[in-house]
Amino acid sequence: MKIAIVSPYDWCVEGGVKTHIAHLAEYFREWGHDVTIFAPASDREIAGAEVTVMGKPWPMRVSGSVARITFAWKSPEVRRVLNEGKFDVVHLHEPLMPLLPYHFLRYSKSATVGTFHAAKEGGNRFYGYTTPLTKRWFRKLEGKIAVSPAAVSLVSRYFAGYFNIIPNGIDYEHFATPVDPIEEFNDGKQNILFVGRPEKRKGLKYLLRAYMRVRSQVKNTRLIVVGAGDFTRYERLMSTFEDVVFRPNVPYAQLPAYHRASTVFCCPNTGNESQGYVLLEALASGDAVVASNIEGFAGVMTHEEEGLLVKPKDPDELAAAIVRLLKDPKLRKVFGERGQSLARHYSWDNVAHRVLSYYERILYEHQQVAASKAARKPALASSEG
Repeated sequence: MKIAIVSPYDWCVEGGVKTHIAHLAEYFREWGHDVTIFAPASDREIAGAEVTVMGKPWPMRVSGSVARITFAWKSPEVRRVLNEGKFDVVHLHEPLMPLLPYHFLRYSKSATVGTFHAAKEGGNRFYGYTTPLTKRWFRKLEGKIAVSPAAVSLVSRYFAGYFNIIPNGIDYEHFATPVDPIEEFNDGKQNILFVGRPEKRKGLKYLLRAYMRVRSQVKNTRLIVVGAGDFTRYERLMSTFEDVVFRPNVPYAQLPAYHRASTVFCCPNTGNESQGYVLLEALASGDAVVASNIEGFAGVMTHEEEGLLVKPKDPDELAAAIVRLLKDPKLRKVFGERGQSLARHYSWDNVAHRVLSYYERILYEHQQVAASKAARKPALASSEG
């Protein structure tokens, strides 16, 4: 099968959509399929080894984060690559983000599939403003995937239809395989771990407040903050506390060792999470998890089954849940085992098989429609003659 996968986002910036696409492509190629990735890139030389670069990206604020997309007019170039590629399937990720996916939707004659990743509880202004223009492109999608119920809730506000839920995947073996914990944190203290970017919606400020309550109730604890980005503001705020440790820009290969050092993992996010990679990675690691009760997380784990879900933006409730787990090693063990079993279903091997099966179904339906149209043409010509 010849497959084109299109991302609207800068390929040189790490993110959930890039990770999703890269893993799908890896598995599809391993199974013998021909995959071409199209994306904008801020550095053509770096990205050129992995993707066909289409345009230069520019930053735009979307759902509490920054999306780096291209507004370059690539219509002629897209027509050319589609004509030359003769793809069986064109798979667009965030198909209604400008501008690259629009061109592919406009000119694709292949079986065309779109995956919706984003989630935002209060709706999306961008979708609201652009719906009159983008409905025509949405109708061209023959297959529609959403990565979670939260993603369905967002897109279905503006575009009616059935969405097949196929989740984001994780590198399950990377996190589930036993490794030694980070040595400096293997000192007998109970460690609370946070992994995430220093964005408001990740809720770190609520965890810091909660930790002040935790340390007054449970001695010999430590909070470890791991993530990509600049945590200087938070580090200054907590500079007098030796038991709050910041480790920015930890390499991916080292993350499992941080999870092994943790006693409790915390996701204090405030919203706009479609599914949550870090939550799934923590579950795969066998962590005892406390997470905000937001749609994206509640769609993955169940309260009192694989962990504890608490009210968002509530340091008191967050602290109480953390303290409960710190004081109950048996419950931590039960949650950890159940969570790891749940996370296995989100392995990339499983997710890629589901996406490929969906391609096959949409391609079959596309070919049936094409055959039906071709059969009608001679009959129409005969009646006109």
